[in-house]
Order: sequence, then C-alpha cells, then structure tokens
Amino acid sequence: MFEDILSQISTFPPLLIYVIIFLFAFVENIFPPSPSDVAIVIGGSLVASCSLNFFIALGTATIGSITGFMLMFYIGSTVDRKVIHSGKFKYIPVDAIDKVEKWFQKFGYAVIIANRFMPGTRAVISFFAGVSNLDVKKTIILCFLSALAWNAIILYLGYIFGDNIGTVDKYLTTYSNIAIAVTVLVVLYLIIRYFIKKKKVKS
Repeated sequence: MFEDILSQISTFPPLLIYVIIFLFAFVENIFPPSPSDVAIVIGGSLVASCSLNFFIALGTATIGSITGFMLMFYIGSTVDRKVIHSGKFKYIPVDAIDKVEKWFQKFGYAVIIANRFMPGTRAVISFFAGVSNLDVKKTIILCFLSALAWNAIILYLGYIFGDNIGTVDKYLTTYSNIAIAVTVLVVLYLIIRYFIKKKKVKS
C-alpha cells in the first residue's frame, strides 16, 4: 500500500508535495488522527530519490506544525475565558480547569518541548497551553525546536529507509501506541490523585 502511495505521490510536482506535507503537519495539530508523520516519512523517501530538498521539506513540515499548534493555542486562550469560565458547561468543573492551568503554568514549557514526541496529545497540549496563557514568544520558540527535531528525525528515517516506508510506519505506530498508553496512565493517575485529595478535604 505504502509503495503505491509513494509511487503515485512521486509523480506530483515538488511544489505540490511540499504543500501536502505542510497541510498534513498543520491538520495533525487540530485532528490528531491525521497521519502527518507518515506523510513526512514519504517526503523523506522522496528526498532520497532526489525529488525533494531535505531542508525545504523540513522547513515546510515545521512551519505547518507550528501554524497548527499556534491555532489551537489561540483557540485555547479565547475559549477558556469566554466559555469555560462562564459556567455554562456544568459538566466541565471550573476548579479542575484552574488546576490544569496552574499545572501548565508550572510545567507547560517543558511539555511544549516534548509535545511533538507525544503523538495523540499534540492538539490537547497546544489547547491547554493557550488556556494557561503561556508566553506566546516563548511558546513559539519551544514549539519550533520540538517540531524541528521531530520532523528532522522522521524525514531522515524516510530518507534512509527509502521505499520501505511500511517498516518506518510499523515502528512509528508502535512508538505512538506506547506514548499514548503512558500518557493515559499518567492522566489517570493525576485524576485519581485529584479525587482522593478532594475526598480528604471534604472529610
């Protein structure tokens, strides 16, 4: 399947391929199931065949990642004040959101550095970074460094594996599953600890 996709995309003009890489990297920050990493790996394979320039592909993917991240950051910075804190959504406890904000204000910049290496949570991280009103300039710089490092790695994987994209996809899927499982366990731990503390306070 991947060989067919690679064969078809390789017939596209380079400019169109760069646009596709940008769009996948952008959309993935808004709709996490988007297979942007696979698209970038395919870009790396096309670099190996001399169809694309490595640095242009890297820049395109990184700009797409940053643009998508900052869009969700902006949405988070506006939705929080206008919607969540209005109390209209009773199923979203305001005190829990406040705790997340404080946690992000303390650890958020470190999470942003790691965000590209945490598949499935990128949209959530960017949203809550906005909710927590983290510094925009610092957020952009850290997001850039994270996206640049991750995109360089997967572009290089596509480059060295060439036509064998299925192997790279297999390892990326395994990595993603492990990262998501660890993230879920950490979130569950924090939720359980939150309710235990809340119960102790009431008693």
